Amino acid sequence: MQSFAKLAKIGIKKHPEIFAALEEFETTKKIPKFSYRKRIDLTIDENVLRKFKQHCKDRGLNMSRIVEKHMQKEME
Repeated sequence: MQSFAKLAKIGIKKHPEIFAALEEFETTKKIPKFSYRKRIDLTIDENVLRKFKQHCKDRGLNMSRIVEKHMQKEME
């Protein structure tokens, strides 16, 4: 079984932003956001958008997350 110190070092390497946030909390007593999201404007065919909105609503999906996922896939 790994010691706490070894696990902490692994965690710091995998997620440095979490530990930076904890350091900031120590001084400011406020936790910063980990994930910043940006609103964008797109031009999309009206019929496609209407159908996509309904598709997401029927299945309880988040439209932004789906678009983001497809953007990441496109960049691979």
